[in-house]
Amino acid sequence: MRTARRERSVFLGLLPWPERVQVARALRTETVGGLVLLAAAVVALVWANSPFSGVYESIRDFHFGIPALGLALSVGHWSADGLLTVFFLVAGIELKRELVVGELRTPATAALPVVAAVCGMAVPAACYWAVTGVAGGSGAGWAVPMATDIAFALAVLAVLSTHLPSALRAFLLTLAVVDDLGAILVIAVFFTSDLNVYALAGAFVGLAVFYLLQRLRVRGWWWYVPLGVVIWALMYLGGVHATVAGVAMGLLLRTTRDAGEKASPGERTAHVLRPVSAGVAVPLFALFATGVGLSAGAMGEVFTRPEPLGVVLGLVVGKTVGIFAGTYLAARFTRARLNPDLAWADVFAVAVLGGIGFTVALLVGELAFADPAGAGHIKAAVLLGSLVAAAVAAVLIKRRNEIYRRLWEAEMRDDDADGVPDIYQRVSPGRSRATKNH
Repeated sequence: MRTARRERSVFLGLLPWPERVQVARALRTETVGGLVLLAAAVVALVWANSPFSGVYESIRDFHFGIPALGLALSVGHWSADGLLTVFFLVAGIELKRELVVGELRTPATAALPVVAAVCGMAVPAACYWAVTGVAGGSGAGWAVPMATDIAFALAVLAVLSTHLPSALRAFLLTLAVVDDLGAILVIAVFFTSDLNVYALAGAFVGLAVFYLLQRLRVRGWWWYVPLGVVIWALMYLGGVHATVAGVAMGLLLRTTRDAGEKASPGERTAHVLRPVSAGVAVPLFALFATGVGLSAGAMGEVFTRPEPLGVVLGLVVGKTVGIFAGTYLAARFTRARLNPDLAWADVFAVAVLGGIGFTVALLVGELAFADPAGAGHIKAAVLLGSLVAAAVAAVLIKRRNEIYRRLWEAEMRDDDADGVPDIYQRVSPGRSRATKNH
């Protein structure tokens, strides 16, 4: 007796309405955040290369805080260790939502972006090691080209695409969420030093209290904000990068709604903090992290020194190869498969777009290279590699968008000729019966 063939799950099919609302909301927010982030980076580069560069450096290196507690940091460090924690808190909430009710809630649907993200981190690191190994450079920056900047990548995709399938945006969003988790784990495991066991124990106790408050359904910001500040401070004093506290609290926040509840604690927190993250925290970090001198000699050293060259190749080549190959292997050897509305050319364009490494890449670069000169070269490499990846991806995305636009217009003409509008096919411009042979 023949057994029925088990149908493979469709990855990133048409999402339920609440999921589509969540994805659209995240895309809109990250698009705006990406544009603000870009503006802050441009201001920093112009300022640092102007006659007023001394003022920029004085502000960035100004220290304030509580010296008695070991929390007297420069403005640059407060933006990287403090404000960026808000960004990771929002990222942790989004990741928790994906794991519980989103695209990553089942192994079948999680396989494709997880494998793609892992390969998209491993291959760039291998590229960096290969370049620095052959040229005799330092291997300390291997993690710099691993991270994809979700804000910039989504901003580029949103600005350039008008007819691309919505599944492509969901793919990039899910990939970036997994990529963020990987970057956070790398920071927590490989970029910690001088561990203070007592401070770390206090941070974990604080996280346990945070979890209990969530389990007991305790509400009120006056409980969580002071507790979050204490957890952050203890995590910093414990020697672990303080942004880990943000993602840990984000993962602990409840993202499912109780009966009669209009929004979960995670949804309410993300709703409040997203504007702060996109409009204040990340732009200020970019403002004080990207101010590097871009003289002809400095840019030339990006291609003559092995460390920055490894970063550029890792972002431009490693990310593209890793994400595309990982997606193909997952679709080939697992039960998950690519959405029928997408072509492999679409995946390749997104893979190139994944080479935009900015926020987390700059953060890892600062952690990996304590020497200001070495950190400056790495920052220049991150900026150059991200610019090249964005430019190439823009060409590919515009080409794919034009193809989908022509197919959509042809379908519109067919509907007009038939006199019967195909409302189901027009739900998304990228969803077209004509895309079968694109």
